[in-house]
Amino acid sequence: MAVIWGVIFHALGGFASGSFYLPYKKVKGWSWESYWLVGGIVSWLLVPWILGLATIPNLTTVLSQTDGSTLFWVYFWGVLWGFGGLTFGLGMRYLGLSLGMAVIMGLCALVGTLVPPIWGGTIVQLLSTASGQVTLLGLLVCLVGILICSRAGIMKEKSLSAEQKSESIAEYNLKKGLMVAVFSGIMSACFAFGLEAGQKIADLAVQQGADPLYKNNAILVVILLGGLTTNAVWCLYLNLKNRTYTDYLNPSYPALRNILFCAAAGTLWYFQFFFYGMGDTKLGVYRFSGWTLHMAFIIAFSSMWGLYLHEWRGANRATMRTVSLGILTVVLSTIIVGYGNYLGSDQSEATAAPAKSQPLLQASVETQPAR
Repeated sequence: MAVIWGVIFHALGGFASGSFYLPYKKVKGWSWESYWLVGGIVSWLLVPWILGLATIPNLTTVLSQTDGSTLFWVYFWGVLWGFGGLTFGLGMRYLGLSLGMAVIMGLCALVGTLVPPIWGGTIVQLLSTASGQVTLLGLLVCLVGILICSRAGIMKEKSLSAEQKSESIAEYNLKKGLMVAVFSGIMSACFAFGLEAGQKIADLAVQQGADPLYKNNAILVVILLGGLTTNAVWCLYLNLKNRTYTDYLNPSYPALRNILFCAAAGTLWYFQFFFYGMGDTKLGVYRFSGWTLHMAFIIAFSSMWGLYLHEWRGANRATMRTVSLGILTVVLSTIIVGYGNYLGSDQSEATAAPAKSQPLLQASVETQPAR
């Protein structure tokens, strides 16, 4: 039952992540940098602290007792992840939910799985094992899925007029969107590294009386502060450069309404990792599969919303078949990667250390610089 609950929590997190951008579509008259900053303050500062204080006894004590090196590396990964979060929003603007999520999350799953063994120097060794071969096959399938999705975007661009494209995605731009999505997918994987780097914080939270189900909420406070730093600096720069700082007090647009929608988007966004952290604690020896499960659910739910919002309206049947095939291929790749990790885990030791049960997705303490 614990594993089943873990999958359910990951599904809830995937739904939150796949749905969070919807409230932003209701914001009227504000520039992207204005509503992204307001939503970011909610998702990366206010909600993490509110829920952190609510679920972690003596949260400030936990953070003060954490060594400076751990705090630095968690914050550092958060800053790098912030670049992924920043460009994530741009990817949604240019590609839409379905195509944008498939490309970004597919790359995020790929990098989050592949980087640790490369960094730790174990990639050659993994190639000689069944688990490594299956996992790398999953990564290859992921790349194929991303290429299929990109092909579908090209087919859509050729078959629709500029007016038809802007009906569902106002700023649709395939070339710019794919460039942004690739960068975002790579940098977004840093979040997984930040969570691993912050396990000392989670352990201290449990020592202070926190329910293990919520222990990762203490780490999120630090990671998301790093993400807020990156996004706030860039958004404020754009506010000054484009003189869009007037958005917040412009009487021509419903400021309170816009703030509420931004807050809703930010809260939804945070809940993806709130539930991710809960699912992570429930999977036990199967914890290695958490990241791939998360990515698969995000792609599935965002694709559902993309179809519901008619982002592919007007596209011919060949294009629709192609994008459906691409999305299904990306989801399939996460399953293959998870199975590869399963083969590499020591199933005979139910209490195996996390480093041993996660040979590919998350590197051991010795191979991660963030420790």
